[in-house]
Amino acid sequence: MGLFAPLNQPIRNWQGLRVWFIGASSGIGLASARALHVLGAKVTISARSESALQDWLLNHPGGKAISLDVTNPTALRQAAQTIIQQEGLDMVVYCAGYYTEQRATAFDLNAMVKHQAVNYTGALYMLDAVLPHFLKQGSGHISFISSVAGFRGLPKSLAYGPTKAAMINLAETLYIDLQPLRIGVSLINPGFVQTPLTANNNFHMPALITPQEAAQHMLSDWQKGLFHIHFPKRFTRWLQLLRILPYRLYFSVARRLTQA
Repeated sequence: MGLFAPLNQPIRNWQGLRVWFIGASSGIGLASARALHVLGAKVTISARSESALQDWLLNHPGGKAISLDVTNPTALRQAAQTIIQQEGLDMVVYCAGYYTEQRATAFDLNAMVKHQAVNYTGALYMLDAVLPHFLKQGSGHISFISSVAGFRGLPKSLAYGPTKAAMINLAETLYIDLQPLRIGVSLINPGFVQTPLTANNNFHMPALITPQEAAQHMLSDWQKGLFHIHFPKRFTRWLQLLRILPYRLYFSVARRLTQA
């Protein structure tokens, strides 16, 4: 593979591509599912919200929906089997996420564990359910919606950030193993997006964008075959630079970024 060659097979034609969005009742997941449906993909969404699933079916002819709690490995495996048997599967996008502010001065173990269960362990259940299919098929694409909060430690992100850091490492390692087998892996690290997860933030969110804008960034970069998809770049590029700062300087900058 050349130095500037795409890291994944570019996805330029969505017509008939079978895509499963896990955790797509709202926000980035729902917006990107809608965008792919318009482009002719065969989209299935999963979420816990029955009303969101019914709304999807009502407004997206041909779309499929499966009720799912990502913390239940048996249910996730059964959902994957149903989709594979009935539709087949070319791509899965793990969008499930949970976020509440937490600091060490108000440590909440239950919240810590819930973040891990939804944001990270659920992704492992997904891999257990779909990887055998993709390996047998000899093709497929796995995409994770993570967050720039996983780049480095941030104030108020004691529960959320570590789960996203784990997902970033997971995606990188999966890519090393799966790319030679023609299975794509992409890692999506959004900045601040107007979603139910960010609605309760009580600090300034630089470069805030809509879920629809986020979806367009994702589609554009999937088309380019990128591994790391991050946006909006006017914000995320600065955060990438912060990753190389020495700790003394980084801790000072991080506090100011979130007005902690």
